[in-house]
Amino acid sequence: MISFAVRNIINTFALFNNGIVCMKKRKRTLWLLFDRSLSKNFTHQMVILFVAFIVALGLSYLLIWVSDFDWNGYCKDKDIGQWAMPFYLLIDANALNTMYAGKGVSGGLLTASTIIFLLGMFIFNGMIISLMTNAIENRVKSHETGFIHYLRSGHYIVMGYDDIVPSIIKHILSKDPKAYVLIMSSVNAQTIREHLQRSVVAACMDRIIVNYGSRVTMSEYKNLHLEQAQELFIAGNRQKAAHDATNVECVECVCNYLRQCREKDAALTGPERITCVFEDVDTYTAFKVTDIFHEVSDLGIEFVPYNFYASWAHRVLVSRSYSSKSGRLTNYPPVYGGAMKPDDDTQVHIVLVGATLLNTQVAIEAAHVMHFANYNRRKTLVTFIDKNAEQEETIFRTRNRHFFELQDSRDSSAVIDVSFEFIKGDIFSQDIQDTIARWATDKNRRMSIFLAMDDQRLNFAIGMNMPDEVYDQGIPIFIRQDRSDNFVTNLRLTDEKKQLPYSRVAGKGKVDTTTRPGRYANIYPFGMSDVAFEYDEQAHRQAKLINYLYSTADYKDDANRFKTVEELDAMNANDIWQEAEKLWVGLTVALKWSNLYCAYNIPTKLASLRAMRNRKPDDESHDQDPVTDKEVEVLARVEHNRWCVEKLLMGFRPPTKEEDKYLHSRHASTLSKNKKLFIHHDLRPYDQLDAVRRLDGEIVSHIPWILRMCEE
Repeated sequence: MISFAVRNIINTFALFNNGIVCMKKRKRTLWLLFDRSLSKNFTHQMVILFVAFIVALGLSYLLIWVSDFDWNGYCKDKDIGQWAMPFYLLIDANALNTMYAGKGVSGGLLTASTIIFLLGMFIFNGMIISLMTNAIENRVKSHETGFIHYLRSGHYIVMGYDDIVPSIIKHILSKDPKAYVLIMSSVNAQTIREHLQRSVVAACMDRIIVNYGSRVTMSEYKNLHLEQAQELFIAGNRQKAAHDATNVECVECVCNYLRQCREKDAALTGPERITCVFEDVDTYTAFKVTDIFHEVSDLGIEFVPYNFYASWAHRVLVSRSYSSKSGRLTNYPPVYGGAMKPDDDTQVHIVLVGATLLNTQVAIEAAHVMHFANYNRRKTLVTFIDKNAEQEETIFRTRNRHFFELQDSRDSSAVIDVSFEFIKGDIFSQDIQDTIARWATDKNRRMSIFLAMDDQRLNFAIGMNMPDEVYDQGIPIFIRQDRSDNFVTNLRLTDEKKQLPYSRVAGKGKVDTTTRPGRYANIYPFGMSDVAFEYDEQAHRQAKLINYLYSTADYKDDANRFKTVEELDAMNANDIWQEAEKLWVGLTVALKWSNLYCAYNIPTKLASLRAMRNRKPDDESHDQDPVTDKEVEVLARVEHNRWCVEKLLMGFRPPTKEEDKYLHSRHASTLSKNKKLFIHHDLRPYDQLDAVRRLDGEIVSHIPWILRMCEE
């Protein structure tokens, strides 16, 4: 019995204790809910204020009712609503004086009125002012930290933030000055604004909005109104190890989100273009040759992969210009000097000091575009100079194995007109310096030097201390700078203006006097992070027309003919562009790049045409003249050489004897399907092609038409 009673007492105490614990937990939970509501937006705070007001008003009625004051009689005498008087006492600080002071106020009413007055002061003089002040402060804080969303349609979105974002913004505002740009990043919003204030877009801050968020969180896309944006740039942060993988995930999330939006409303088409930044060169290359993001094309949206190093290589070799932070336009010289006629013995030689990612992309871009009319005499030569040349060559050859298989074969001269070589050595060593000096004085060599070692200080040091022959011959020197281009550019501009007398004793003892610019008149900065982004609109327009010509060509009975220029001129230009845009959107990424590389080569083809026509290298006056049959024949072979290099660098290989449709013509249709496995039958000398070679001549003959269309 005793033990039973003890157990009951213990159980009762335990239940009582548990009850207290539960009450404490419930109390803490209630406080948590209250604090969370209070710390949220202004609406939650106003709800709390309204609840407090209702409670205070209820207390007012209760206090008046329990006091000894004749509430009903007084309200009738003063013609005041019975239920209005407690409300007046609560909101009007002078109600006690104006309504019934001096009328024999009882102690109970005075006590009730005083309490009601204090409640009113707390709510209306304290809470409302505090809430309004707090609301303004929170609004400012939310804006500064990027938690307020403003834009709903027609804007440009940049997801992520790093050093290339200012140049993306500059690109957007250059083509649409009235555009609004929304940056979404997990980086502190104030930090981003401070960085932008110091960058090329400082004067455009009123058109830039920064929001906090993660680019792989679909729930946040609705706040960005992604489905009604004009264009999307997925930048990320290139310093993060998982940059490329996160950007790929972001593209997938964007596609899923846009698909859901279209299921709800077909009018929500989404952005016109998605540009995705890839840091790793191998990842970038993979996205150029495989249609991984076919879902983007299925949505009718253009997908553009972007790489920092490839962009700078294109800028130096093709578009040949950039705009600095101050807005100053810098034009790069053509690395090929002028151009070559078919019988010219001059060789284009690109020297890359440091086998870095940037120089590697310069080499690849050069291989795509440096094709000239003297291909049967001299190949374009790309030379790497690096302390670890053997290892770097192994890596480079592995990445481009099919190109080197053909370059190393006996038949390479009949297919490709570009070659690579690696020289092991230190750029500061005397042997390498002597070699460069010898190249610089070779009259049949058009050389340019790219200094893109990992150490910017070393790039600048060697750029200022090249052999004298390099400066004397005016060899272009491109110096990698991480950020500012000011010092190199100002040094060049100063020496460009100089015309210094130079004298030497020539034959028969006569003095030959000429003038030369300063020593550093041919140095150029490149590779700066904050002016990195470029979307070559001109080349893309040309590529779309090239694709249009191929897509609308006559292939029946091996005709392989484009629409004639006369047919095209008779058509409405707007109709052509609409069809070209439609065909472009549905194109695979690999074919887009194929057309782009063809467009990138147009400037060098024009340079060859000018040379063949005895025009100066920069004389554009006759570029739109019809191309003669002789010119077509020469440049068609150049185009085939370019195409072969393009396909080899994109991973294609020639067929083996067992796979060759030309050797097994009765199985040609079956063997041709191997193209999907990166086996291309047309990787062979131009003279061994069938009727397909007519297309090389067709694209050359239509260059004047492409130029005219892109002027309109």
